[in-house]
Order: sequence, then structure tokens, then C-alpha cells
Amino acid sequence: MKQLLAFIQKEFHHVFRDRRTLLILFGLPVVQIILFGFALSSEVKNLGITILDDAHDNHSEQIINRVKASSYFSVKAPVLNYADIEEEFKKGNIKCALLFPVNFSQELGRSGRAQVQIITDASDPNTATTVVNYLNAIIGNYQQQINPAARINYQIIPEVRQLYNEEQNGSLNFIPGVIALIFMIVCTALTSVSIVREKELGTMEVLLVSPFKPIMVLIAKAIPYLVLSIVNFIIILLLSTYLLHVPIRGSLVLLFAESILFIITCLSLGLLISNLTNSQQTAMLISMMGMMLPTMILTGFMFPLENMPMVFQVISHIIPSRYYYIIIKAVMLKGLDFSYIWKETLILAGMAAFLLTVALKNFKTRLS
Repeated sequence: MKQLLAFIQKEFHHVFRDRRTLLILFGLPVVQIILFGFALSSEVKNLGITILDDAHDNHSEQIINRVKASSYFSVKAPVLNYADIEEEFKKGNIKCALLFPVNFSQELGRSGRAQVQIITDASDPNTATTVVNYLNAIIGNYQQQINPAARINYQIIPEVRQLYNEEQNGSLNFIPGVIALIFMIVCTALTSVSIVREKELGTMEVLLVSPFKPIMVLIAKAIPYLVLSIVNFIIILLLSTYLLHVPIRGSLVLLFAESILFIITCLSLGLLISNLTNSQQTAMLISMMGMMLPTMILTGFMFPLENMPMVFQVISHIIPSRYYYIIIKAVMLKGLDFSYIWKETLILAGMAAFLLTVALKNFKTRLS
């Protein structure tokens, strides 16, 4: 035990002495949390829109004023003719155009029906669909206001209730996924270079001739990063709660326990990569780039897994961050207890045990 504690102390000295490691461990997570929390959002706001008003009547002005008052749109300078609209789209100044015909008010007063044209930039189909829905809602609300007594034979009015995110805070969707991304990249990257560093510095011979067992070497390598990752998780929770206003509705103890399990899984994967590679650059490339893309794409927090081809849905089951993302959303945002996440917990525990076992089997006790 004294040997183990001495080795762990040595590893702590290595970590605190390496500024690059400290920057990756504490700087990168803070930057990612702030960047993803504030910059990335599923909400669509301040979209550029131009308006061609050939009607110049009270109805068109009322609708235009509603569009200007909406936070979803940023109304640009009005165009004078139809040909100018395409030029604005080409310049990238607008995402949408709203056109009122000359006889807009007359048609609305005579038949109760009038047409407006909505032109959108469909190079981004999701944004285009959202823009059309926003404008339809604005126009529909105005129509209901000017003619509240309009009778419809059949009318179905949906009553919407938003569970777990009543304020439609975009951070609530991204922060759990970002936490999984941070641990998957940082923990895996740092431990992946730990053993490779010993090989490159020529100190691996000292470890191999010492009475230290291989499993003790792996444990001593992982414990400092485990402790520092837990400190990192506390910082991330504080930033998420007080800076981004992400609530913690579930058990804090359960959240910590599940996070520690996921950190151990990531550390085990990093140790395996470290045993299989011979240079720090290779280990860092595999852990950073090799883990980043699968975590971002196949976890489910940026792109719905249900929309992907079946082959990618099957591949996503071997990504540990997928299960941690499910767990942290259930505990942190929904306030669920262990009975709802025991399957994902068992899978993560199995992955951690498997990766640590394979890393131990691949730990070379002889230098080639």
C-alpha cells in the first residue's frame, strides 16, 4: 500500500507539473460548457427577413408590426421589387421574405380570404420549416384577432404542456451531452498518454523491474485523473447551475455515483489505448478525434438516433457516452431514481470491467 501511495503521489506531481495536462483537464471543459451553453441552441432567433409590401394598407402594416416585434426575426431594409429578393438571398442577408399583394386588403374584406407569399432559404430545411411555422402562427393570431367570431365546423385546439423544460431553455438539451463529451474526451485523452509517456521517456524499464504488479501500475495511473475528474465535474455542475441555470432535479449522490462510474469507464478506455500505442501523438489522436465524433454523432444529444440508419443505431450501442447521456438526463433533468436507469448503469459497469481487463491483458511486461 505504501508503494501504491508513493506511485500515486508521483503521478500527481506529473499532472501538476505539466501545464498542458492542466489546460486540457480544467480549461477545455470550462470553454466547452460556456460555448455549448450559450452559442449552441436548438432555438431559431433573429432570422433575417425582408418584406415586400405592395398592399400598403392597415392589415399588412399590422402583420408587419407583429413580425418586427417578434424576437424570432430581424427585419432588414424593405425591398422595392421582386427581383431584389433573390439578390438578398444570394448575399446571405436574409433567410426569409414576406410578400403582400396589391389587393391584399380588398380580397380579405370581400371574401374573407387573402394570400401572402412566404419565400425561405431551404438550403437549411429545418430552419426553413421553423420560419414558415413562426410566420403562420403570427398571421393566424392576427386573423383570429380581427375575426374572433369566425365559425369553423370542426375545430381541434391542442393544449400543449412541456415536461421537464417549461421555459424551452436550449441549454437543458446540450449540457448533459456536453458533460458526456467532456469526460469522454478529457479522461480518455489524459490517461491514454500516461503509459506512452513512460515509454517515450525511458522510465518504463524502472516500472518493469520494480516489484509493482501491472494492475497496481494501472490503478496508480488512473487514480490521480479520477480524483481530478471528480473536481472537474463539481466545477462543471457549478457552471451549469449558476451560469447556465440548468436545474438538478434528481439525487445529487446518484448523479455523482453515475458520473464516477462513467469516468472510470473513460479512464479504462484511455489505459487500453495507452497500452496499444507507442507514441503520445498517436494516443492523443485516437482518444481526441476518435472519441469526439462518435460521442457527438452517436450519443443522441445533437442528432436524434431514431432518424439514423439502422446500422448506425446498432453501432451507437458500443459508445459508453450514449448510456451516460441517458442517465444524466434522467437524473439531472427529470429527477428519476435508480430504478429507471439500472440497465444503463449495468451496461456502463460491464464496459468498465471489460475495458480494464483488456487493458491489463495488453500491458506489456517486456519491452520489445
